[in-house]
Amino acid sequence: MIEAIIFYVFAFMTITTATVVVTVRNPINAALFLVLTFFTSAVIWMTLEAEFLAIILVLVYVGAVMVLFLFVVMMLDINIAQMREGFSRILPLGIVFAVIMLLLMWSVVTDDIFSIESIATPVPKGADFSNTKALGAVLYTEYVFAFEIAAVILLVALVAALSLTMRKRPRTKYQNPSDQIKVRKADRLRIVKMPSSSEEQ
Repeated sequence: MIEAIIFYVFAFMTITTATVVVTVRNPINAALFLVLTFFTSAVIWMTLEAEFLAIILVLVYVGAVMVLFLFVVMMLDINIAQMREGFSRILPLGIVFAVIMLLLMWSVVTDDIFSIESIATPVPKGADFSNTKALGAVLYTEYVFAFEIAAVILLVALVAALSLTMRKRPRTKYQNPSDQIKVRKADRLRIVKMPSSSEEQ
């Protein structure tokens, strides 16, 4: 009974915070609400006895990915007013993609694999059972191709984030290593001979 209450409470919190992520205008606030969504999802995974996935969600996504994402958002210097001006222009396209995603999710959830009859009663595991070992055995055998594709997608996202942060800004001064190597002493140092006080007297 207590597990069902915890599940429904944190499921409601997850849906609420995820909705706020896509509706809030400030990207910093959206990232913070996404962190809260990860925490509530981790609690749900703990109730499903997936301790390894819950810990990885908190350590990797909240502790590393979201911190990196916050740094990128802050370094991009996003103009919030300009984003709000173009919101109405791209709203129809966003609605189309939202409807497509809802249809895809509905087709997956209403499949026979998610029916009550197909869901088997979970068998309690012993104290020496390692879900990390079981997850690794499945991940690197049956789903190894999907795992490699996900790794490539994450690598592309990392390169894209770095390229966005390293773009040139008009107020930022940059150094050219080739010009620094070509510099000569005469270009940087000029010796001026001035008479001493004794010579002037």
